[in-house]
Amino acid sequence: MLILQIVLALAFTVWAGLALWVRKPGGLVVGRALLVLWLAAACLFLVGFFLPQWPAARPLSASLYLGAVVLVLAWWAAVRPSNDRDWIPDVACQTQGTVDGDLVTLENVRNFHWRSADDFDVRWETRAYDLRRLQSTDLILSYWMHPGIAHALVSFGFGEDRYVVFSVEIRRKKGDAFSTLGGFFRQYELSVVAADERDILLVRTNMRGEDSYIYRVPMAPEAMRSLFLAYVRRANRLVDKPRFYNTITANCTTIIFKMMNRIVPGLPLDYRLVACGYLPEYLYDLGALRGADSVAEYRSRGRYTDRALAEGDAAGFSAAIRRGVPGIEPRQAAAEPARPASA
Repeated sequence: MLILQIVLALAFTVWAGLALWVRKPGGLVVGRALLVLWLAAACLFLVGFFLPQWPAARPLSASLYLGAVVLVLAWWAAVRPSNDRDWIPDVACQTQGTVDGDLVTLENVRNFHWRSADDFDVRWETRAYDLRRLQSTDLILSYWMHPGIAHALVSFGFGEDRYVVFSVEIRRKKGDAFSTLGGFFRQYELSVVAADERDILLVRTNMRGEDSYIYRVPMAPEAMRSLFLAYVRRANRLVDKPRFYNTITANCTTIIFKMMNRIVPGLPLDYRLVACGYLPEYLYDLGALRGADSVAEYRSRGRYTDRALAEGDAAGFSAAIRRGVPGIEPRQAAAEPARPASA
């Protein structure tokens, strides 16, 4: 029992210490001072276990530690998500949609024109999509570091080179840098962004230097429609009720999985839903990819980074990145006229 108490105390001490380190309540100076006080209380408590010759040491140190635990938990419970912060421009607006039969109208569809990662024209648009024209669903994975770490996006095609991409993003405040550790400790809110491909896909390959892949995922029309509407509902809920991003439980891949699992119940849980860079292997094992004989071939032919760099911000961007992708017929990837504001 004593060993269990020590283990639990150590685990909570580490968790709370990291939370204070990441969140810095009261600012950097105050936050670091609170961290020092927390660690001092925890050390006194743990030392009390090993000083039985001092009868007063254990109850006193335990009282100090429990008091500190209550304060930490009270502070943590008060950390609430909000939609009212000084956001960076590319997540400043929230996508939301209205559904009228087969017609979906999306407000705040992002269509920035990027000249560099820091130089862009801000454009938020209202676009309409007819679900009767929904033809395709593509999974996009964009890598920037470890092979197991990627950002997952879903692009819905409405024919004639008309696509809209949904991306579950961290909603960063101005001055925030991305931190995987911060994603465990309520540092960022969650956002669903709907965007033009020549914005949200092009910026990752051509401006940020990410390596990106596209996979055609065959789905029945009703399943595609259901997934599209699930994104709309998720976006609307976040407008009404903000939520924190979490690196494990509420990220770009787990949100997709939760929505897909409502459409196809019983999808197996898998570590690749967290290490989403390995999603192609997961989809291949489920038999959800067509048009190639191995994961390696899917990856090789689905990699569109070089095609995106060569095409640039041109009307044929969406056709170019799909050229040669397994499961997409050549006529489907042929260049089409630039898309209008509605689909």
